[in-house]
Amino acid sequence: MKIIESIADTFADYDGYVLDLWGVVHDGRKPYPGAVDALRALKCAGKRVAFLTNAPRRSWYIDEMLQGMGITPDLHDGIMSSGEATWLLLKSGRDPRFTGRAFHIGPERDLSVVEEGVAELVTQPGAANYLLNTGPDPERGPRSVEPYRADLERCFLAGLPMLCVNPDRAVMVAGERILCAGALADVYREMGGVVLEIGKPDAAVYAPTLALLGEVPAHRIVAVGDTPHTDLAGAMAAGLDSLWAMTGLFAHAHGDAAPDEIARLAREEQVTPRAALRGLRV
Repeated sequence: MKIIESIADTFADYDGYVLDLWGVVHDGRKPYPGAVDALRALKCAGKRVAFLTNAPRRSWYIDEMLQGMGITPDLHDGIMSSGEATWLLLKSGRDPRFTGRAFHIGPERDLSVVEEGVAELVTQPGAANYLLNTGPDPERGPRSVEPYRADLERCFLAGLPMLCVNPDRAVMVAGERILCAGALADVYREMGGVVLEIGKPDAAVYAPTLALLGEVPAHRIVAVGDTPHTDLAGAMAAGLDSLWAMTGLFAHAHGDAAPDEIARLAREEQVTPRAALRGLRV
């Protein structure tokens, strides 16, 4: 598989870019070296750039976080997140399983997904209609699912369907691998629980994302991500080309893999990236 050294090498082929955030643009604390310059180069070249993240927070929250890293609104054309998609689902009431009262597992910072009263949070599973899972909380930590098992069992016994607001199983933050809501969803499924995941790789989350790119045709759009089962599989489901970023979880798991090794990994994961990208840089 070809390894691309600079995002500028793709400018002749694409006009729209769907970029993952954690693991591609930043490491959870700061942008990767060269990422801000790459975003600036994309915009100077007239490219449309949308961020698509499985973060369990609304887009406005993520925008404020990005601005704190120096990633300002002039460097992109909009943000779509799992949290935003969840908020829209809850606000619409179109899925009757996820209306009314919710038992929440996750940190307080994720509660933008229920703002404007789209859900009522309760403290006991027995009083809830569903389980809202936004991921590990600070008290129990992000390194093991075991501290959450008792609450998951209580929710399962109460017959609650789970709304998982981040399908990622893990993410890299400042060089450390931490668990996400998807890891808790896996445990719930093993118990026999019903789970609905919002975000990549579900193709539904791409429609509002592609709207941020304006009139760019699908064959001129490429998605960039570090995770095969969400970023790359999601791009495939949406009919988009993809690039496998060799940062974030890829770097943690595979390091500086050779082209033949990357091709083998892609076959194992059943994804078809057009190439690997060394990093978001010019």
